[in-house]
Amino acid sequence: MRTLDLELLRTFVAVADGESFAFAAEQVHRTQSAVTQQMARLEVQLGVALFQKVGRSKRLTEPGVRLLDYARQLLALNEEALESLAAPDLRGPLRIGSPYDAAEFLLPPLLARFSALYPHVQIEVHPARAAHLLQALKRGEIEISLIAMPEGMVDPAHPHVRLRTSPMVWMAAAEYVHDPSQPVPLVLPNEPSNYRSTALAALDTHHIPWRIRHVSTSLAFGGLRAALRAGLGVTVRAIEMLAPELRVLGEAEGLPRLPDLCFDLYLRDWRVSPPAKQLFEAVGGSGVRQTIQSPGTRARWHAT
Repeated sequence: MRTLDLELLRTFVAVADGESFAFAAEQVHRTQSAVTQQMARLEVQLGVALFQKVGRSKRLTEPGVRLLDYARQLLALNEEALESLAAPDLRGPLRIGSPYDAAEFLLPPLLARFSALYPHVQIEVHPARAAHLLQALKRGEIEISLIAMPEGMVDPAHPHVRLRTSPMVWMAAAEYVHDPSQPVPLVLPNEPSNYRSTALAALDTHHIPWRIRHVSTSLAFGGLRAALRAGLGVTVRAIEMLAPELRVLGEAEGLPRLPDLCFDLYLRDWRVSPPAKQLFEAVGGSGVRQTIQSPGTRARWHAT
């Protein structure tokens, strides 16, 4: 039975990424002639040509393009299997906080991967708004939390790692007709809310009149979405919450540009339980740089 050699696939992916045997040689720490021999062996094994020369570059043939996706998946599964077997047998509860929005699109893949590595950890998700989540961290009610705040805002009291940034946009019903001559009718959550404060600050900065048309006390977006679909006005949300029945408004309607929304993973401190610490370190991985400040201060994390 034929099997694919992972080392050959690793070199193949490096060649495909750099379009060069010389580039791949640097990535896999082999000589260029060794890379050439590896790719020749792979082509013989598969019975197809994987590369074609275009100028000085090595471009993938059609079979090479098909193999590339499989190669990436096989290498990723190999790494995941090794991580799982090498992972400590963590047990016990893990209390993690999350904004409702992030719980819909950002938290599931994060928890799925962590659960695969540590199946005995009992995960408890506590949904709340950013201000309440930070307070819960300080009080020790949760150990780790996703926090969503506008770009430039950060809580320096806790170690944190940047997961992603998303555009914040003005949203309204798909059939909503905006009238720039009238105060902007706002559909907003009650306080405290970063979405609410961002919307009002942006309008005030640009001297755009506004009025509160609807206030939602719900933590979830469902209440606001219903008000938007009813045509009550405009709200601010991360672009991921856009749905077919909604549309984005912007400068064409006379509304100002909004800052990006940053999703960070915050750790209460370094005395948390092993599952919380492991999740934080697993998310950071090699893509996180730790900057040590002066003695007695915290360690601040940044994505590199």
